[in-house]
Amino acid sequence: QVQLVESGGGSIQAGGSLSLSCVASERTFSNYHMAWYRQAPGKVREFVATINHNGAVPNYADSVKGRFTISRDNAKNTVNLQMDSLHPHDTAIYYCTACLPFVATKYWGPGTQVTVSS
Repeated sequence: QVQLVESGGGSIQAGGSLSLSCVASERTFSNYHMAWYRQAPGKVREFVATINHNGAVPNYADSVKGRFTISRDNAKNTVNLQMDSLHPHDTAIYYCTACLPFVATKYWGPGTQVTVSS
């Protein structure tokens, strides 16, 4: 069982930046693909960004491409999401996930709230 804890959420005005972090309890963190999802009020949860186990091949949702950057530090069991040029429609609870390649099980953190005001 992988335990994930997100941090860094908060309230910010449009155009600002926030940096989210997620720390994993798993000793073999470097084996896991990591991703961020978000869920806005009244909407379904959606994919934001992913990064594979060795930090290569980041992938982003079109809605955040060019504004968000995902990165990881395997020595610190941490995955980060740098969010720039935030819009009010980025307001959501942001979740960190972990999964092993070719394995269906995905672990989720409890989420961190991001609120962007206009």
